[in-house]
Amino acid sequence: MRIITGKYKGRHFEIPRSFKARPTTDFAKENIFNVLNGYIDFEGATSLDLFSGTGSITLELLSRGCSQVVSVELDRDHHHFIQECLKKLTTHQSPLTNVIPIRGDVFRFLKTCKQQYDLIFADPPYALKELPTIPNIIMEKGLLKEDGIFVFEHGKDYDFSQHPHFVEHRSYGSVNFSLFRATAKASE
Repeated sequence: MRIITGKYKGRHFEIPRSFKARPTTDFAKENIFNVLNGYIDFEGATSLDLFSGTGSITLELLSRGCSQVVSVELDRDHHHFIQECLKKLTTHQSPLTNVIPIRGDVFRFLKTCKQQYDLIFADPPYALKELPTIPNIIMEKGLLKEDGIFVFEHGKDYDFSQHPHFVEHRSYGSVNFSLFRATAKASE
């Protein structure tokens, strides 16, 4: 797993073979972030990474200058791996004070979350039975700031194009992303 651009560009992290999480491929990650450059200025943005897995998206967001990144991951080993990656990026001259790694259930976190974000990224397990409900939960809770973007990674069997906040769909190999905007509607 590597960081594609920004402050930590080129840094590599070895993912343990025992991990169940499938990190977003570098190809898909690079392409979706190129798309996101047209929607959001990462410098100073607040972001939320749900179902963080290996922490690949969290690290990319930090590298691109987000002022705050909240990372939520339930699996103990994956959460520990994210913390280890963050330690490797920390130096005495440059401590990482703008990242909050949370070990916990995403749905419980969403129920109690009061903060709004410029960008929310979610990459749930494709077999998760609650997967189709996630866009509604994000939008109904008002977790995005005005014009904030929600990036939802999902399998090819899902189509969110009729969702009122849907903006666009991107596909890179077997990786699918649906983008939603807090104030936009498909017809606008």
